[in-house]
Amino acid sequence: MKFMKLGSRPDTFITTEAVRSVNSEVISDLIVQVKGSRYLLHKFPLLSKCSRLQRLCSEIPETSQHQIVQLPDFPGGIEAFEICAKFCYGITITLSAYNIVAARCAAEYLQMTEDVEKGNLIYKLEVFFNSCILSGWKDSIVTLQTTKSFPLWSEDLVITSRCIEAIASKVLANPNLSRRGPRDDISCVESDSRRHNKVSSKVWWAEDLAELSIDLYWRSMIAIKSGGKVAAAVIGDALRVYASRWLPNISKYANVEKQIVHDPSESDSIGKHRLLLESIISLLPAEKGAVSCSFLLKLVKATNLLKGSCSSKMELARRVGLQLEDASVNDLLIPCVSHTCDTIYDVDIVITILQQFMLQVQSPPTSPVTRKVDFERRRSRSAENIDLEFEESRRSSSASHSSKLKVAKLVDGYLQVIASDTSLPLSKFISIAEAIPEFARLDHDDLYKAIDIYLKGHPGLNKSERKRLCRILDCKKLSMDICMHAAQNELLPLRVVVQVLFFEQARSAMSGGHVTELPSNIKALLANHHPQTANTSASFNKDKMTPLNDDQWSNASALKSPKSSNLSTLKMKLAEEDDLHEIGKSSRIKALCLLPNRPKKMLSKLWSNK
Repeated sequence: MKFMKLGSRPDTFITTEAVRSVNSEVISDLIVQVKGSRYLLHKFPLLSKCSRLQRLCSEIPETSQHQIVQLPDFPGGIEAFEICAKFCYGITITLSAYNIVAARCAAEYLQMTEDVEKGNLIYKLEVFFNSCILSGWKDSIVTLQTTKSFPLWSEDLVITSRCIEAIASKVLANPNLSRRGPRDDISCVESDSRRHNKVSSKVWWAEDLAELSIDLYWRSMIAIKSGGKVAAAVIGDALRVYASRWLPNISKYANVEKQIVHDPSESDSIGKHRLLLESIISLLPAEKGAVSCSFLLKLVKATNLLKGSCSSKMELARRVGLQLEDASVNDLLIPCVSHTCDTIYDVDIVITILQQFMLQVQSPPTSPVTRKVDFERRRSRSAENIDLEFEESRRSSSASHSSKLKVAKLVDGYLQVIASDTSLPLSKFISIAEAIPEFARLDHDDLYKAIDIYLKGHPGLNKSERKRLCRILDCKKLSMDICMHAAQNELLPLRVVVQVLFFEQARSAMSGGHVTELPSNIKALLANHHPQTANTSASFNKDKMTPLNDDQWSNASALKSPKSSNLSTLKMKLAEEDDLHEIGKSSRIKALCLLPNRPKKMLSKLWSNK
């Protein structure tokens, strides 16, 4: 850090009975009152360099031995005044980035200009500021920080803007420098060891800028971004560093919304953190992937805790939707702190994020079909462009499909966590589950686990609600282990249990190497449940059905029969269908009756007592 010394005389200022004076043989003839402190000084050295003191003394009549000058609004206080006074006496003063702003504002207040005397304090301070302070990285940041104590003065004297320009120019000169910034006496690597966060090696300037207050940081980042030389990912890393520096303890506000806040300081603190959060959101780069999805969801959590604006929340939801496939289940567990919300986690924002995700990953339209004759006749650069666009469209469509598969697994894992919340409405659970298209779930095992957890956590669901919940489940996409569990799950509606048994029987039948066509009764049952299944099974029509041997049927009946207690439960479920008589009239039960004898044996175990 650079410094400058002015003057050569030793310090002769002394304090006597709360009065500061200069140890001199000459009697003082001027009293200066600065914010409650009194100075006994001499007119000649001060008035010869301070135009303001000249004017004030000329306006005060000499009624006594001393003229008294009041300076109640002196910028910088007594420290800054003593710097100016010592300069007038020729006493050695040391200037650095820590006190140059105060000294410059004080000199401007006293009007220590070149018109009063050549080589006056303002001139020397400006030379030191422009040649030394602004040329150093650390000096520029420290000086910019000190302008917070003199906001109006610093703006009028263009100190703040010059520091910001100097900082931005140094970043833009070496935006991706790996180890340290521009040559300076303070190493950026040294600052890394003093932080609890480890910064990417590319963001050599992020840690130092993170010490700035949010208004100065915002202006500095705007200047850096406007330069157009810093990558969006580097800007994102810098914002992450700043957020982790100033938003680590906002979880203490988790219950503020549900409580009445009486402490004004607590409200002020919330307001400051909210302003900081909104400013960070406004600085986020527009490019996808510039910041991680995890960091964006942390900002969503902070917005909930600090009661941020709806516009900021929606902007974050849109950005998360762009890269939701990179999120984890823990990232989506956003606490709900509103007094109008009874659930543990904010599921509404997750629904919004899923909606944004589906809007962003819609497959692009394919290129228009071109007739073969026209295509061969006009094989030119335009035709090649069509090929490139088509290939690009295919890659984009493939990427969106892969994203949906990842998000489907993410959503099912999220549902398993929130399903145990007794305050979670059924409609919201279903909305989240149905937000993902059917094809995105290659299997429904995780979805079944989430439904099972929800049923256990909500024993008060009536029959229609349980049916509505299980309607989102596709029994054809359940694994063998899950089918075994579902067949004995007394919380499931009877229809679901029957469907599980039928589809598992069909799968067992198709698993034999000689089977080319499903039995007509099972195929009709499958077609009744899902038309696509019938189309799939129609392809097995070349040869006749080969009879299954006992081993194959035993394999098909691998579903272990429930214990007697579960059997009684199934009988009760039969009674729940209004009447056993009406169940026999349903299409699925009719198809059950049409099954061959051997499949009936496996199903009959569910109704037998042994």
